[in-house]
Amino acid sequence: MSELDNCLKQGLIRKAIPSKEKAAKSIDKARKWLDEAKKNRKFELFDSCLVSAYSAMFHAARSLLFRDGFREKSHYCLARYLEEKYVDPGKLERTVVDLLDRFRELRHEDLYELDFSAIEEDADEAIQNAETVITSIAKLLQ
Repeated sequence: MSELDNCLKQGLIRKAIPSKEKAAKSIDKARKWLDEAKKNRKFELFDSCLVSAYSAMFHAARSLLFRDGFREKSHYCLARYLEEKYVDPGKLERTVVDLLDRFRELRHEDLYELDFSAIEEDADEAIQNAETVITSIAKLLQ
């Protein structure tokens, strides 16, 4: 059984009504989060920048689920969905899912670990990678 199958079995990815409208709103939300990340970076709010950049990646990825008629209850399972439905068939670069996973973990550390603090390089990398994820996914939505 694949990891996505496990996510479906556990209800962490659920069927929904396919919606191009929700997909469009989600990619728009991704762009807004990216703008927020850039503002945070400008004011050297590196932790906030990291969280905002990940939120941009998350909403971009989520747009594909909305379009396909699914809803996530797990950030991890969202990445597994993209992996199986888009990366494995060659529709999306593996890098996109790798970035989503990497920044999901960094976001988790940023929010929950007491010893973690994002630095300037983390913020710059997060913004650059969020732009990559949004661009790649937006092409699939066209």
